[in-house]
Formats: sequence, structure tokens, C-alpha cells
Amino acid sequence: MHRISGVFMLFGLLACNDSNHQIMAATGLADERTAEPETIAAIPPPEGYERVAAAQGSFGECLRTIALKEDRHVYLYNGELKRNQSAQFAVLDIPVGKKDLQQCADAVMRLRAEYLFSRKKYSEIAFRDNNNKWYKWTGGDNRAGFEKYLENVFGWCGTASLEKQLRAVTGLQQMQPGDVFIRGGFPGHAMIVVDMAMNKEGEKVFMLAQSYMPAQDIHVVNNDGDSRLSPWYQMQEGEEIDTPEWVFAPSQLRTW
Repeated sequence: MHRISGVFMLFGLLACNDSNHQIMAATGLADERTAEPETIAAIPPPEGYERVAAAQGSFGECLRTIALKEDRHVYLYNGELKRNQSAQFAVLDIPVGKKDLQQCADAVMRLRAEYLFSRKKYSEIAFRDNNNKWYKWTGGDNRAGFEKYLENVFGWCGTASLEKQLRAVTGLQQMQPGDVFIRGGFPGHAMIVVDMAMNKEGEKVFMLAQSYMPAQDIHVVNNDGDSRLSPWYQMQEGEEIDTPEWVFAPSQLRTW
């Protein structure tokens, strides 16, 4: 069983069973790494880089505590394997639910809401839909009610509304863990910056996580364009962020 972050108060899932191992062998994704990282913070930065400082209790610090699954397959909400199994480096140990709801923007909202819920900042848990109607959490520490609230948010809010709610970041150099690359639309896409690191020359790298369509496990994505850095991405002003399943412009970075 994974160590589940007390900060996020998320439910752990069972480690790989025999059937999972058989699936891994059949799909050619049997894990050859001997030391699996247990959390995002345990994923090593590139050589010469150190993680950027994160304020105690901040969203960025809490993202690093999220547990990772042993099974690196991405499953859909209905228990089926996602067709594309090459995009992920690691899978976050966070339930996806049993409905086709927790897609890309929903996963971002889930992570943000879980952080605020864990810090008892209930009044800050609020999302708005495309008609500018706000969905605010008013149920305190009622976990069951919170899950129902999130399902309602996922049903009415998405990339288009979240893009409007978030604030633009003026240049990639201002990026912080917890920021979001987002293109609002039908469909659009959203990915969250889950960690960052920097070397002595001041060069920065960052790591991204996503859900997708249909609703699926949230996962840290590979960097297909640079296997030396993967799963980290080099921060380069003016250049597109080319991820396995979406391409973002630097101007599409947003913050809370």
C-alpha cells in the first residue's frame, strides 16, 4: 500500500495484484525500474538541478506529497485501460470515480479543491461555469458531501470556464508549481505544473500532470521530445510546450 498524503486526505488504492501484472506483461509495459518513486517529490530532478523552494503549506508543496501508484498503467473511469499507454511517466494515486466526469480541467479542479479542503480553507473552494454561476463549497469537513459537490462542479465547469477564472501569468519565468496550462474550448485541454527545479545557471525545468478524455487516472506525462530530461520539460520562453497529447503556447499559462 502506498503512503497516502495526509495533506490531501486522499484514499489509497490497492497495489498491483496478479491480474495487473499479467496485463503489464501482455501490453509490454512491465516495469523494469528497481526503485519506484512513491511520491511526486521522489521523482529525481535532472542532473545538476535542485527543486525550487516551496512555501510551507503552499499548493506547490502539497502537490509534491501526492502518492504514486505502483501500476503505471492509466485506467479509465470504467476500469478499462486507456488506449494510449505511452504518454505517462507515473500515475497519481487519486481515485478517478465511476463516471465520465474527472477529465482534464476537472482533474486540475480536483487537485486544487483537495488542497484547500485539507487546509480547511473551505471558503476558497469555488468554481464558476460558463454563465458565471459560482459553485461554492459550504459543507465544511463533510467528505461525502464534498465528493458530491465535486461531481456537480465537474458536470458544469470545464476548460472554457476555468480559463476565465484563472489569471494569466506574464511569462514562463513567473511559473510556480500549481500553475496551469489551459486552452479553453470544446474540446480544450488543461495540464497542471506539479513540480519545478532549477540549476546553478538559473535554468528551470518543470513537470506536468493531466487527466484526459474519457475520464482517467491523473498522470505525470513523459517528455517525448527530450528523453534525457523526461518527465521534466525545459523552460524556454517563446517556445511551445509539446506534450504527448497536446501542444500549449507559453501564453496559455495561468495561475490561481
